[in-house]
Amino acid sequence: MSDVETIEVEVAYALPDKQQIIALEIAEGTTALEAAHQSGITTTFPDVNLDASKMGVWGKAVKPASYVMRAGERVEIYRPLIIDPKESRKERAAKAKAAKKEG
Repeated sequence: MSDVETIEVEVAYALPDKQQIIALEIAEGTTALEAAHQSGITTTFPDVNLDASKMGVWGKAVKPASYVMRAGERVEIYRPLIIDPKESRKERAAKAKAAKKEG
């Protein structure tokens, strides 16, 4: 029997059409990044680069290489943004302003 205490956590990743949450047991002291690697999530999502991905725990951004997981937590792997949200809002506002002028 091992002296290493383990905890249960989850690792989550989602695309618009496919999501996966993996429950796993990890050693106490495991970081969010290590948990993501141990989950094997890249088997389902091979394009995910865990070492470069932003991550969070329950919706709050964390530094995955230094955040130590606690029992019951879920690490979420975030996809990169396609467009800057500020730019998107500016474009929508410009279109709305143009439409208002036209009629």
